[in-house]
Amino acid sequence: MKTSGVMGFWKEVVAVCLAEILGMAGFATFAALLPTFISEWHLTNTAAGWISGIYFAGYMAAVPALVSLTDRIDPRRIYLACTALGGISNLGYALFADGFAGALLFRALAGMSLAGTYMPGLKVLSSLVPGSIQSRVLSFYTSSFSVGAALSFLISGQIAEWLGWRWAFGVASLGSAAALGIAIWKIPPTKIETTFLPKTPLLDFRPVFKNATAMGYVIAYGAHTWELFGQRSWIVAFLTYSQSLQRAETGWLVPATVVAALVNLAGVPASIGGNELAIRFGRVRVISAIALASATVSCMLGFLAPLSYALVAALCLLHGVTAYGDSAAITAGVVATASAGHQGATMAVHSFVGFACAFLAPLVFGAVLDLGGGNTTAGWGFAFVSLGLAVAIGPIALAALSRPRK
Repeated sequence: MKTSGVMGFWKEVVAVCLAEILGMAGFATFAALLPTFISEWHLTNTAAGWISGIYFAGYMAAVPALVSLTDRIDPRRIYLACTALGGISNLGYALFADGFAGALLFRALAGMSLAGTYMPGLKVLSSLVPGSIQSRVLSFYTSSFSVGAALSFLISGQIAEWLGWRWAFGVASLGSAAALGIAIWKIPPTKIETTFLPKTPLLDFRPVFKNATAMGYVIAYGAHTWELFGQRSWIVAFLTYSQSLQRAETGWLVPATVVAALVNLAGVPASIGGNELAIRFGRVRVISAIALASATVSCMLGFLAPLSYALVAALCLLHGVTAYGDSAAITAGVVATASAGHQGATMAVHSFVGFACAFLAPLVFGAVLDLGGGNTTAGWGFAFVSLGLAVAIGPIALAALSRPRK
């Protein structure tokens, strides 16, 4: 469904972005309340990393089939079903989770729900929006992910403080219900182009793997999400540790969940601005520069926990800018280089690799934290180094695989 003018589709674009934001109300609830769960359920850092990571494992398990299906059926149908699943998973966590096993189950289901909304939503927009402005519109959509994550941190922290963590997950389920209502009301059906229906079986990704240019962006996305989701999963616990090192006379400190929300919000202009720079100066060059800058910040951040809390919070904001800065440019790159008829399959591989890394990053971070001495400055330092080393892989992949399109 293509439209010739901006006014023809802007309402649908806003609706898709708003539904994404509301549907992500439970996205960061566990991460925002991580210190609470570690204390209440007596979790090790490694066990906490498993619960953080299982969300992305659920995403990873569902995304190849769900997103590949968008080449064959209306992505709106997938979007609606999975938005409903998101509400059910958050409500289930609120009512029934009472330890490690229950948390794993409901967070895995929540991850599956995201698999059927995030990239299918992107597919809806790519069908609505003309190619001339597609990159800019997609940058707003990917930036809406940061807004959703920020609000999830902020709302979860406040609701838990007032009413307890079960209410935080209960309120998140209401966000999914609101997203479902908006999607039913405003997201239009998408006509599947029969001319480009894939001739390969549903889960045959060989045409995607043969597209070296697209795969360069896919690998860069994996490196990007490793750093980003490792940071998202552990930032509240890290800031809580930094707060514990401050002198008693320091006075009131900004809550860690508020700082985490601001870090995510900082990603919105960073992601949009990074995409604009990529349009002007070249995607590979800009993505590589941002990734290397972010790797540098990551490798220093954890070791600086004993500094003034205000400075540590400011450095986390800087890390948010660098970690998010290449997000929209990478996703726009993979959409632009996908082969005709295999856009959904390419997005499926893109998402699978990215969220496989998002699954592993919190696990590895928690394991490195435990091996590095636990809740110590050295432990946090080495854990953040693991993020920096991962994100540095992106520029290498782009240099090796990406070529200018003729």
